[in-house]
Amino acid sequence: MTSNPIIGITLGDPAGVGPEVTVKALPDEIALNRSRPVVFGDARVVQEAANRWLDGWTVRAISDPHDSSPRHGVIDVLDLNNCDPAKVTTGKVDAYTGEAAYQAVVQATEMAKAGQIDAIVTAPLNKEAMHLAGHKFDGHTGLLGHLCGTKNYFMLLGSPKLRAIHVSTHVSVGEAVKRVKRDRVLATIGAANDHLKQLGIAEPRIGVCGLNPHAGENRLFGAEDEDEIRPACEDAIAQGINAVGPLPADSAFRQAYEGKWDVMVVMYHDQGHVPMKLIAFDEGVNVTVGLPIIRTSVDHGTAFDIAGQGIANPANMKSAIDYAYRLATGTPE
Repeated sequence: MTSNPIIGITLGDPAGVGPEVTVKALPDEIALNRSRPVVFGDARVVQEAANRWLDGWTVRAISDPHDSSPRHGVIDVLDLNNCDPAKVTTGKVDAYTGEAAYQAVVQATEMAKAGQIDAIVTAPLNKEAMHLAGHKFDGHTGLLGHLCGTKNYFMLLGSPKLRAIHVSTHVSVGEAVKRVKRDRVLATIGAANDHLKQLGIAEPRIGVCGLNPHAGENRLFGAEDEDEIRPACEDAIAQGINAVGPLPADSAFRQAYEGKWDVMVVMYHDQGHVPMKLIAFDEGVNVTVGLPIIRTSVDHGTAFDIAGQGIANPANMKSAIDYAYRLATGTPE
């Protein structure tokens, strides 16, 4: 934990809304005078975005994040000089911009691992563009796991009113069911507990969703809840973790929203994403838990259909920066 943390913000795919939401979000963070945000990307792209969406703001290219000195009207950019704006077609999937987005994540991750920055916030990249550039990852999460040499990591969605951490994410429903195993559920509970403590919550309260309707209802609707999830909860309790489950997901999320649980452990992608996007579509933050570095992200994609139009909402980016700050400083809501 540190005061005045250096927060590296990767620009995402320059053909998408990443540059727009990044520059729109920075004035508020800089005005708070609590962190040192540094954008990782091509300074020319950032300057072009600032010219369009921030009246009077300029870019200062730096090579060392510790040289950042936040002040009104200036955006510090660790200049990768890797994406000529003249070669970018806004709203188009292209290996050129996919490579630029990839390089920004790699550079920020290496600096975070080396302790040169305190957290990473990622603007959206495009998986297809990154694949065209030769980098076959499922997105930021898989790429970051690879760069950090971490195999056991988890997706958590966070918001002021609700959090959900996933046992599995981008797999088929059939595969998700197969992944509901005692060890994996226990590891997810443990990661949730560690994450909340990093946020400054001394005694986390963790609700664990069941897989089946009514959490299986004593095996009436499936055995996974009793055979895998309940033993995992018992293991967690034996380790001193306040975990309760399996809980019927439909009612448990209502309880979490009302403040009973600090986080919900969910068994598959939509079990967590649907309620989170229902109540926190603009404020939701994607966090990769289990990495040796802090990483938060906007919870939306490159939005090629609206890129360059000036209508992209920076609320997600503001929330992601705020969440990264709180993780780096141990500051709860």
